[in-house]
Amino acid sequence: MTTEGPRGVEADGIEAVRQVEQVDPELLLRLSRPGPRYTSYPTAPMWNDSVTAQTVVQRLQAAEASGAQSPLSLYFHIPFCEQMCRYCGCNVVLARQHHRADRYIDYLAREMDLVCAHLPRRRRVVQLHLGGGTPTFLDERQLSRLWSEITDRFQIDPRAEVALEVDPVVTSIQQLELLRGLGFNRVSMGVQDFTPEVQQYVGRVQPVELTSALYEGARRLGYQGINFDLIYGLPMQRPETFAATLDQVLQMAPDRVAVFSYAHVPWMRPHQRAFDEALLPTPLEKFRLFTLALRRFVEAGYVQIGMDHFSRPDDELARARLQRRLQRNFQGYTVLPASDILAFGITGISEIQGCYAQNLKPLARYYRTLESGRLPIERGRVLTDDDRLRREVIHGIMCNFFVDLERVCAAHGLDAGSTFATELSDVELLQRQNLVRRDGLQLRLTPLGRVLVRNVAMVFDPYLRTPQKPGGQTFSNTI
Repeated sequence: MTTEGPRGVEADGIEAVRQVEQVDPELLLRLSRPGPRYTSYPTAPMWNDSVTAQTVVQRLQAAEASGAQSPLSLYFHIPFCEQMCRYCGCNVVLARQHHRADRYIDYLAREMDLVCAHLPRRRRVVQLHLGGGTPTFLDERQLSRLWSEITDRFQIDPRAEVALEVDPVVTSIQQLELLRGLGFNRVSMGVQDFTPEVQQYVGRVQPVELTSALYEGARRLGYQGINFDLIYGLPMQRPETFAATLDQVLQMAPDRVAVFSYAHVPWMRPHQRAFDEALLPTPLEKFRLFTLALRRFVEAGYVQIGMDHFSRPDDELARARLQRRLQRNFQGYTVLPASDILAFGITGISEIQGCYAQNLKPLARYYRTLESGRLPIERGRVLTDDDRLRREVIHGIMCNFFVDLERVCAAHGLDAGSTFATELSDVELLQRQNLVRRDGLQLRLTPLGRVLVRNVAMVFDPYLRTPQKPGGQTFSNTI
């Protein structure tokens, strides 16, 4: 039976899972439509080239003025992979020669110097993340050197969350041991699916024994948090085989699990055209795959976090979600207070004093721009007051499955009823679709609304009310 958690927040339970499992299939088909994942608001299609290196310099100066003790979050994009997984949606550089990473580290150091020139005192870091690509493409010497370049310029707080993503196929226990000694305390392992025929088809062959050995090694080394990444909606996935993967994951009992929806966007990722679309699960089959994961993890005691994560009940993310204080940034769900995120490397996205700024994607242009002494900025977005308001609303929905519109608007000096008159009219439809329960100006997501949280958040995104430009679909479907 569904129970009440801290501060009266509805907790997860098997009854909630049953409600999701029993939803009308025709309703699901109506609800499956293109929509953002809201890793940012406004979303990336709303960004443009009006944000330049000079814009970022001005924002860095404002960030410096906030004081030396204001915490920072750092992200480093390591783009290299030895081969392309067919489902991949990341920005990667295919490379067999590992020495190519030496030059890349040289330029990461240059980029850090350009940024730090505008942050003479503000260098304290409470969150650091290596993403990719494949960060463990770097060998032990390269990892040590990258860490030295970072710590020569920034002060890592002793309590900082220091994390990286790893591909178990190319990651050794020796690398994890080195990283643990350097100060890394969290690791996210790409699993996707343990079914051999699925792995073979998507180009990511990874025996369960290999993943289990790396997981046990990370536990022995004392990593405080181990996360597994799964993907549902891949070609050839079936309920019975995906259920077996879930059982194997639960036997290992990671601290957190991300169950990502495969985003089939061949118009954006041409390598996905290699998939025979007849082998992709239908929307209803895909929904069934997720409900399998939902049931398995809830039965095992995990708490649902946002639209696609689960964590153990004693994990800080679970506690924060049940207390409605969970936050989100480009590195994922978090409870950390860093207001500014500095991203380094190609395609890295910084968030500095209300401005998103994304780095150049082509490696050669990234290098040339840094050689000229300029920050390698390609595009971005300076948030308006309305953007900030709606971002707070959307983050409340996406992170905590709850938003108090009156409280949010009052903090911005606005009246909720008039500000969100159009949206509140749309909320009536969400209520009829059993996605939301409304109590005055408070919105609480139902169990189905938690799964289709993107549909709820989209109501508060006015940019979606503008017709899309010609040239194809921008977002993946919500189911």
